Amino acid sequence: MDLEGGLVLGTPYNRISIPNTGGTQFDLGKNNFEVQPLAYSRVRLGVTFNDRHTITALYAPLTATYKGQFDQVVNFNGLAYAPNEAITAKYQFNSYRLTYRYAIVRSERFRLGVGLTAKIRDADVRLISDSQDTHFSNVGFVPLLNIFSMYRLSNRWRIMLEADALAGAGPGRAEDVFLGLGYDFGPKFGLRAGYRVVEGGADVESVYNFTWINYAAIGATYRF
Repeated sequence: MDLEGGLVLGTPYNRISIPNTGGTQFDLGKNNFEVQPLAYSRVRLGVTFNDRHTITALYAPLTATYKGQFDQVVNFNGLAYAPNEAITAKYQFNSYRLTYRYAIVRSERFRLGVGLTAKIRDADVRLISDSQDTHFSNVGFVPLLNIFSMYRLSNRWRIMLEADALAGAGPGRAEDVFLGLGYDFGPKFGLRAGYRVVEGGADVESVYNFTWINYAAIGATYRF
């Protein structure tokens, strides 16, 4: 069982246009908006067979709140939001993932595994003003490549890299990457701390959205 939590450090960009054609593109990561301080958490359950085959299930919810104002009229989901009007934007990006990974390298100090992740994306963008409130939801399936790498600096300290990612010629991309340092208290329990980045989005008829989210992450793993 693996638990992770921490803080969202910021969103360098969060570009949105709903609908893609006819909507106004705006960027919650810049302009006149600020993301509110946000704690996050995620939980993962997994099992490993024969020290090679790993199956995990992950639940990673996230809702970020932005406050600010537009500097022009913004057409969003059929409504027009006036400039210089106080706006609260809620950006939900929940993720459900099932992963299979195979350890292709498993030496005493170094491990490397590759696999596939099936991801369900549950997204929702909501704009709230004093006079209007509307939201757009989008649920979709995304196949991802999974990579896990770990190098032991000593019996207890280790460096870790894990990623779910997809980038190609299609209408979207997705990356969720963690890089950090771990410490094992024993064979059953360990802690880690590091940096996580989630980036990606889609450019389709109903929605244009690409975002980049930075996290400061702390995690704990218990092995039964």
